[in-house]
Amino acid sequence: MDIAYVLFYSYILGSIPSGLIFSKILGYGDIRKIGSGNIGATNALRTGSKLLALLTLLSDVFKGSLAVFLTLKFYPEYYYLSSIIVYLGHIFPVWLNFKGGKGVATFIGIILVLNQVAFGIFIISWLLISKLFKISSLSALLSFVILIIASLLLFKMEEAIFYFFFFVFSIFTHKENIARLVSGKEKKL
Repeated sequence: MDIAYVLFYSYILGSIPSGLIFSKILGYGDIRKIGSGNIGATNALRTGSKLLALLTLLSDVFKGSLAVFLTLKFYPEYYYLSSIIVYLGHIFPVWLNFKGGKGVATFIGIILVLNQVAFGIFIISWLLISKLFKISSLSALLSFVILIIASLLLFKMEEAIFYFFFFVFSIFTHKENIARLVSGKEKKL
């Protein structure tokens, strides 16, 4: 029965469409009709509202952190499962016909709770790459690669495999961005 609880609250937390909720509250309407149509923080920034982007980012990070925190506290044997389900809940929210965000902020929330060193590696990588190229999708994808390489050197193999799952799924969620990167048409921050 414990596994059912973990699956339920992890998915429900992950599926909360923060960007859509805050875009409506702040008067921007449906964020899915703006920019790339994504519900995440990068698209929220395209509205011109740093507040909307910040609220979306913090909320998406928080829901990843909260799910994993609850699981570590009450059902620690399922923390990997909880991490994956909260992430997938963000990407495939039932409330939006299973069309959600790309999951990067939710992943950041997950590793913030699980491994602060991994969190630091990912965030520093993202910030440096973002500063250099000014492309959010490229920053996220390369940060995953750096985190996987670093985890092979610093952590257990199972943790590197765990991060590899998120990287592979991130390739899936960023497939349109990758096509634009290849063609030189990806938007800058």
